[in-house]
Amino acid sequence: MIHKTMNWQLIEDELDEFVWDKATAQFWLDTRVPVSNDLLEWKKLSTMEKEIVKKAVGGLALLDTLQSEEGLYALKKHARTQKERAVLSNFMFMESIHAKTYGTILISLNTFKDIEEIYDWMNNDPMMQFKAEKINNIYQNGTPIQVKVASVFLEGILYYSNFFIPLWYRGQNKLANLAELIKLVIRDESVHGTYLGYKFRQDFEELTQDEQEAFTQWMYSFLEELLEKEFAFTEELYTEIGLAEDIKTFVKYNANKSLQNMGFGIYFENALAKDVNPIVMNGISIETSNHDFFSQVGAGYLMGNAEEMSDEDYIFE
Repeated sequence: MIHKTMNWQLIEDELDEFVWDKATAQFWLDTRVPVSNDLLEWKKLSTMEKEIVKKAVGGLALLDTLQSEEGLYALKKHARTQKERAVLSNFMFMESIHAKTYGTILISLNTFKDIEEIYDWMNNDPMMQFKAEKINNIYQNGTPIQVKVASVFLEGILYYSNFFIPLWYRGQNKLANLAELIKLVIRDESVHGTYLGYKFRQDFEELTQDEQEAFTQWMYSFLEELLEKEFAFTEELYTEIGLAEDIKTFVKYNANKSLQNMGFGIYFENALAKDVNPIVMNGISIETSNHDFFSQVGAGYLMGNAEEMSDEDYIFE
């Protein structure tokens, strides 16, 4: 077996190097955003509101742990180029940063006992475990193209029911630093979803027409199965604060975006941008705020003057 040195002068796929530059330029760490500054507002929330936020953050922690430990490993095994493996290694590291970020949020706002309880919930809640198990089953046993679908659906759809709440509170001028961290995560997921959607299309285009039709049928069946449980989870967790239907629309909207990244059309006609809660649509902007312009740190500090993904970045020839 010959061990090949990575040659960065060799261009096998131009997008690999573009995404490497994009992803590394927007590197960040959770420790640079002062979540503890939200403590005063946190204490003013009702017990019910605190439980909902903790479960939203806890759910993200579980799914990001799965992605960092299993998802990116499964994707790397079938990378087409050496630079793609490098890009996926960056994604793997950032998913670990994301998982740690949720821990930082919980530690900054809660007692040790509260944290133990939320981790116990994450590890034992039937609906959370269903989502993790369905995705991980594909990671362990699926074909390379199925693994890409599972990864896109996890990062691009299943995360978003839990992203909604921090963005919604930010729109109420609450929990600003918590929301800034979530927006940094969303900025990463924008890059991940676009890149993996492109890599999916490379695999999909190599299938015969009959294979494409059969695979598309499997993909939408898998999507519907995931969403059935996702919406049941949403109703269970968010109905009490009157946001369940808004969150379902937000999840459908992001399902449309994920499918578009993969080369498919709109699946949910009633979940376009105009249908999403405008407070959250405004909050999902991945620009950040509250800069300390002397040290360039703070909530939303400048990471290498990185630019957010624009509409043009979603179009690849």
